[in-house]
Amino acid sequence: MRRRRFLALAATGMVSGAGLTATGCGGGDTGDGKGKTLRVVAAEYGTRGNSSKTWWHDRVSAFREQHPEIDVQVTIQSWQDVDRTVAEMVESGQAPDIAQIGSYASYAAGGDLYPAHDLLSIPVQADFLPGLAQAGELRRTQYGMPFAASTRLFFYNKTLFREAGLDPERPPKTWKDLREAAEALKAAGVKIPYGLPLGPEEAPAETMLWMLSGGGGFTNNVGTYTIDSEENVRTFTWLRDELVRGELVQSKSPGNTNRQEMFTAFAAGEVGMLNGHPLLIDFARDNDLEYGTAPLPGREGPAESTMGVADWVLAFKQNGNRREIGLFLDFLYSVEQYATLVQSFDLLPVTTSASDRMSEDAEQKHLSSFLEQLPAAVFYPMGKVSWAQTSLDVKERIGKAVEPGGRPENVLGTLQRSALSAETSAV
Repeated sequence: MRRRRFLALAATGMVSGAGLTATGCGGGDTGDGKGKTLRVVAAEYGTRGNSSKTWWHDRVSAFREQHPEIDVQVTIQSWQDVDRTVAEMVESGQAPDIAQIGSYASYAAGGDLYPAHDLLSIPVQADFLPGLAQAGELRRTQYGMPFAASTRLFFYNKTLFREAGLDPERPPKTWKDLREAAEALKAAGVKIPYGLPLGPEEAPAETMLWMLSGGGGFTNNVGTYTIDSEENVRTFTWLRDELVRGELVQSKSPGNTNRQEMFTAFAAGEVGMLNGHPLLIDFARDNDLEYGTAPLPGREGPAESTMGVADWVLAFKQNGNRREIGLFLDFLYSVEQYATLVQSFDLLPVTTSASDRMSEDAEQKHLSSFLEQLPAAVFYPMGKVSWAQTSLDVKERIGKAVEPGGRPENVLGTLQRSALSAETSAV
């Protein structure tokens, strides 16, 4: 079980980030008879020199003022490495006390984690946004504590719209509108009318966004995989026929294009439209790009929901530090401490108290559209132990569905069968 879990988690790369490691070692008693040491492994959120190391240092220092008997040692790694590092630590019998990573279900299913109700005070646990708390559950028990979130919106280049004779204040609302806008952008000489990144960096996200806009999804309301549903087949058939065959995207093989490449091209003024998350705002601002955001265009009108992504805090049982972990997490999620995280890194908060504070902060107004989407956002089926393998399969295969000669029904059918097989094997 552990070997299979390790291989699955080690293979799931998230977003590449600047690598930085702060020293961290030890666990349990400190050896001086004065208290305990907590080991924390966390992901790097910083960009352009704004490292997470400073944020964690300040939080740990403030915590030690209240609890001098508890030492907290934090190791910070890039998103490219952090999931793998934690998997290796658990595999070798040296689990951290706390990990802030991208998935939790395999560890929860293996009995490695404390449930949230064994750690957090009632007010802190109740402060999580309901949809995010539910997304952290395995078999109706919350093990994954959300740490930061983001949603996705439709981005478009207002300057390119204007040059193509399109109204920059009227973004597409339907797939038909999107195709017509893409055709106008192409006629005006825009290099990439619509950016469709289905490469391995974040193929599951782009896939899910299009599924949602077509009325489908990876699962249904009761959590059963529906990858090859009629709605999803119709969606990817439309992408193949209307965008890829029409040469309105970056290439005839979107499965070879990663998200970062499209973000960079959008910021350079080469892409007319694409789906994006809050980080794209920084890219656009750095390049003085005039952009707009809107709900995702849907088959017959704006999509009713968008995708949400969350990162998770996990608390491991191995070292037996339940009380100390609970004290530290209660402190970390207090609005005074937690709000500084989302302020520092342009993230969306996972608690009601921090959301209320963000909505009142004029300096974070640029995130308001994303924040409004969060309560109704749909998340990956992270509570499925099979999701890690299913996500890998999507990264490898989904691009083939939209190639000019692709067969969406075959690709989605293969993914459905693989997902069901992985689900059966995980039970």
